Amino acid sequence: MNANLKRTVRQTLTIARRDFIATVFTPIFLLFLFAPVIMGSFGAIGGMGAASVADGASDKVRVVAIVTREQARPIAEADARLRGMFRDEEAPPQLLTLAPAADPAKQARRAFDGKDYDASAVLYGPLDHPRILYGPRGSRAADYLTLLAGETLTAERLGVALPKIVPTKIALVRQRASASGQHQSAFFAVFGIFFLTLFLSGQVVGTMAEERNNKVIEVLAAAVPLESVFLGKLLGMFGVALLFVGFWGTVVGQVSTLLPPPAAAAIGELAPAVGGPMFALLFGAYFTMAYLLLGSVFLGVGAQASTMREIQMLSLPITILQVGMFALSSAAASRPDSWVAKLAEIFPLSSPFAMAGHAANSPALWPHVAALAWQLLWVAIFISVGARLFRRGVLQSGSAKPWWRRAKAN
Repeated sequence: MNANLKRTVRQTLTIARRDFIATVFTPIFLLFLFAPVIMGSFGAIGGMGAASVADGASDKVRVVAIVTREQARPIAEADARLRGMFRDEEAPPQLLTLAPAADPAKQARRAFDGKDYDASAVLYGPLDHPRILYGPRGSRAADYLTLLAGETLTAERLGVALPKIVPTKIALVRQRASASGQHQSAFFAVFGIFFLTLFLSGQVVGTMAEERNNKVIEVLAAAVPLESVFLGKLLGMFGVALLFVGFWGTVVGQVSTLLPPPAAAAIGELAPAVGGPMFALLFGAYFTMAYLLLGSVFLGVGAQASTMREIQMLSLPITILQVGMFALSSAAASRPDSWVAKLAEIFPLSSPFAMAGHAANSPALWPHVAALAWQLLWVAIFISVGARLFRRGVLQSGSAKPWWRRAKAN
């Protein structure tokens, strides 16, 4: 390593350490670190409120069967047998049986106006040709009443109770990941990188604009090459992001051990094609590339903007572009061999997301070497372009106006 390269590395790391310390060792960083708790608390409060309203409404919902006294017990027994096939959150509304009045059709219509319960669907008439009325969201309840009528009629015609089957259930452990498990792993990988970069990379944009306003950047640019300043700031903010991810990764890892068995089994189905340890390494590598790519773009934006309003105006199109890259990569994750997947894997800003999904869908490792090199090249390009725009647009002219304002003035 020659002297110039050593000096460049030392200068870059100095800038990175300076920005890392200036960000982490402040009280505001604690608010940033615990921001997920604050957002999660508001979300939990809203969710519990909505759930309580939904539960209160669902407690009064019923499916109604207008049947004779002789049929009331068989249909209740059939309901008990069929209801055992559903999960609690998927089960149909509770069954309510009513004795038929003089006009069952009118009685069925009046059932929807009852104050003690909310009828979702009402059955009346003979069980072999029943009539079923249902409300706007009662189509599935009507289907359940149809099945219930058939089950009851079968038991009646047999004259005896239906035989109770006691199966022997054997849990099977897959020897290899299923296709659906790979697709789910791919989607969660894409979403995880998208969420982390969207949440963490936005702080990069304000660092350059802040130091440009207080004239610190001119001092740094006089002593250190602008490329080293840009890369150092990017690495410093990436260190902050790693601290954030490490903290919350540890917390989530401890909480995941307390998950109930069904949730743990569902997570166990998320089996990437390259294997768990290799997938974790590739996820970390692609998160790094996604952060550096987006962060370098944000740095360039921050270098051109001189006020927070301009930063917000320029950051919005980048965020919209990032959401578009997430949509493109999600489509690629569900169709790994399509042209959409190839486009997402090649385009620089979507490549980290798409290649993380590729790792879940394909066991081949060599494409990741090429992809990481390709993404690293674009990080260098974005940093170089951002530094040149800042050097030519701000420092060389001695003007604080960004390039679009000067172009308009000319």
